[in-house]
Amino acid sequence: MPDTEKKADQSAETPAKKTGIAALDDLFQPFNRSDMPGLVVGVAHHGKTIYRRGFGLASVQHGIINTPATRMRIGSTSKHFTCLAALLLAEDGKLDVDAPANTYLPELPTLEGMPTLRQFMMHTSGYRCSLDLSTLGNGMALSPTGWHLKTLVRQREVNFKPNHGQMYCNGGYHLLSIAIDRVAGMSYEQFLKTRILEPLGMHDTEGNPSDQLMLPGLAALHLPIPGGGWRRGSFGGTDIRGEGNMVSTVDDMLRWLAHLNGPKIVGNAETWRQMFEPATLANGLKSVYSLGLNRHAYRNVEVIQHSGGVVGGNSQMITVPKHGLDIAIMVNGAPASAAELAFKVIDAILGDDVLGAPATPLASLERFRHLVGASYHGPSGMLLGFGEAGDKLGLRFMHSQPFPILRDEGHRLFAGFEHVAIGPLELDAKDLAANGDGNAPDTITLVESGYPLVLHRVPATAPAIKDVGKALVGTYASNDLAATAVIEFEDDNLVMRLRGDYSAEQRILVDAYSTTAFGLRDPEAIGMGTGLTIEGDIRNGLAPAFRVDSLRARHVRFDRVSAA
Repeated sequence: MPDTEKKADQSAETPAKKTGIAALDDLFQPFNRSDMPGLVVGVAHHGKTIYRRGFGLASVQHGIINTPATRMRIGSTSKHFTCLAALLLAEDGKLDVDAPANTYLPELPTLEGMPTLRQFMMHTSGYRCSLDLSTLGNGMALSPTGWHLKTLVRQREVNFKPNHGQMYCNGGYHLLSIAIDRVAGMSYEQFLKTRILEPLGMHDTEGNPSDQLMLPGLAALHLPIPGGGWRRGSFGGTDIRGEGNMVSTVDDMLRWLAHLNGPKIVGNAETWRQMFEPATLANGLKSVYSLGLNRHAYRNVEVIQHSGGVVGGNSQMITVPKHGLDIAIMVNGAPASAAELAFKVIDAILGDDVLGAPATPLASLERFRHLVGASYHGPSGMLLGFGEAGDKLGLRFMHSQPFPILRDEGHRLFAGFEHVAIGPLELDAKDLAANGDGNAPDTITLVESGYPLVLHRVPATAPAIKDVGKALVGTYASNDLAATAVIEFEDDNLVMRLRGDYSAEQRILVDAYSTTAFGLRDPEAIGMGTGLTIEGDIRNGLAPAFRVDSLRARHVRFDRVSAA
């Protein structure tokens, strides 16, 4: 066979890379199942819907399939609707988003300074996240109506001074919703419907304050059970507000994205300028987060997006304005990340000719293998560690699993606010280099929101819990959580029995990292992990207090009430 014929034959055996609709069919085919929950997806290009499908089951229990008309929770994608509602009230002269928050919420205590409503919108208020506080004190129990406001009012400390960092705070949006209630003459949910949803024809979208409420056409949320099967997911409590209470359809979200990028029916030009203007922190760092929207680069294009996570599902709304590409994906329990799928849709529709160079790669395990297993602790309460995430370097927060979120830019490892909802986080690659003995370095500097934090490595071999855990044995109380904790040994385990202000008792395992740094493991809780740090000098062999840290609620204090 002539060489030219051989080349032609080889080419025919290698199928061309699929693009467009064919690529989307392949992308979503794994979710085209009749025995598990799934997702819904809608894609529009230059104003025309080009892909609109449902996959898997809306309810495993009842055998109902997902369709494009299925309604699902969009979680935190709700947040920019809440911001727009506040700015519409500003247009009406009823709300000043740059006024101190206690102008509208006088019950809020002044701690490290009073944040503004805008700082709530931009996650720069410094307030602890009330959802994290809920999980810390009460696990996965459903919070009662009014709990979030009551809890935020009783806090004695914050994560940082207003505008001196950026850390995701659902509670700030809850407070914003209450401010809207108080000045609008109607509830936040009714204002949203009257001023935003109805004018845009978004008739299948509404606020739903509780997963306990049944709405027509709403898919069930599903959580996998180890060993097989599913249980119902339930999110937050009974009064989820502007932090994440909306349900919608892909058709309504595509309608919304068309409005976001086109002529405005709702909101004037100044309102929309503010919607897209990113936060600038006190240290001059410019964020990618504006008013409930992430605005950043993906490969060679700019995207505007916000994802949403709920218990038993997730969602992503994203647009590439310059190329007229709008995407809405909602998941009700399929093993899938709506955000990751959405970026794959962008790759398939726009292609390499438009997108240019590949996205910045994730940090590889091969380059940073010496860091695996190392953990670091610092005064901020951050307990940071490294682990394996497939062939990638995973980052562990407190006691979490390792997440492959670090982008390798050569000279630094970087995780933007859009990736982890704190920070951004930055680590200097030189700072991470192995010691002369080939092991992980003794100290590293984590730059969080532009502020450097020196973290020290905890011992490579954890001390025996029987030895270092004795200092923690006893009874403690936390004002900020309205919780009590009894710590005691059960055989070879150190156990915390934690009771919050509305939950049953939680049984949490305490693991030692050093003589003062510990991790908390609750197999029932769903979160990023929790750390515990002994506070004060250990006298008579007993710790006077400790602090508990989650990713978005730092340094929550527990004081000793008595010895065991």
